[in-house]
Amino acid sequence: MIGEVRTVLGDVPASSLGPLDYHEHLFQVSPLLPGDELDDEALSSEEAVSLVSGGIRSMVEATPVGLGANPEAVARISARTGLQVVHATGAHHRGHYRDSDPLLIASEADLVERFVGDVVDGLRGPSGARAIGPDGAPVRAGLVKGAARYWSIDAFGERVLSACAATAGQTGVPVMVHLDHGSAAHEVLDRLAASGLPADRVVLAHVDRNLDAGLHASLVERGAWLGYDGAARHREAPDSALIDCLRRTVEAVGDERILLGGDVARASRYRAYGGMPGLDYLAVRFMPRLERELGAEFLRALTVRNPAVFLALST
Repeated sequence: MIGEVRTVLGDVPASSLGPLDYHEHLFQVSPLLPGDELDDEALSSEEAVSLVSGGIRSMVEATPVGLGANPEAVARISARTGLQVVHATGAHHRGHYRDSDPLLIASEADLVERFVGDVVDGLRGPSGARAIGPDGAPVRAGLVKGAARYWSIDAFGERVLSACAATAGQTGVPVMVHLDHGSAAHEVLDRLAASGLPADRVVLAHVDRNLDAGLHASLVERGAWLGYDGAARHREAPDSALIDCLRRTVEAVGDERILLGGDVARASRYRAYGGMPGLDYLAVRFMPRLERELGAEFLRALTVRNPAVFLALST
């Protein structure tokens, strides 16, 4: 028995998730991304439908506190489309917040109280009130998120990472950490370990922005999860480079600590908002290629078996 996963519509057996996209955004607003706001429920719902049509049954909504998250709308989209969604709490790096944002000066204790409350009592919506789903129940977070900038963890980032570790310890949710360009991976794990969180509860998002299979193997050897979510970012690396790095990493340490996502995350990349390639690129373009080149069992491990283990609440 793996256990249960906390979705926006309640706790579900981890075995019921099916193919899962571990990192996406249905709503996101950031001063770092002017003009790329994801803030329209109808348009984001269209994108969710495309993901389901592509064969994805579950996803992680990775938008944390203060960046335009709309958990009530996510719950409505989940209920309409059948897409199971695990919603994040936590915080991004300070570059995503205006200097006046009170979150930046919150103490570690305040951050823990906020993040734990989002998991236990329910996320807060745009109005600041607890989000209520279409069934009348609170919309609760099932994952907590932190972040590191490029080779930099500032005082705010340190407080957030410590608060993430405490939240995971108190609630059993797993932790996602954004890594700019895949940097500071071991350093993040060191910070979390110092706060009592083992590496096997942590997924390192964007680790594939640094296509170093040796580094990835060393992270897996510590027990960490690797978040591959760079497909369709051809300015940085072609999809073939991601697949080659996956192959070399698996040859070294196996496939049991890898998750697959898209992190499309921009209005200019969502077809419903007038962009491309769309939220379903992972499902309709990258995953079939991965299956052809590395096999159906490998793809199933990354999208079905591994997410069920990682996202299950620990006891």
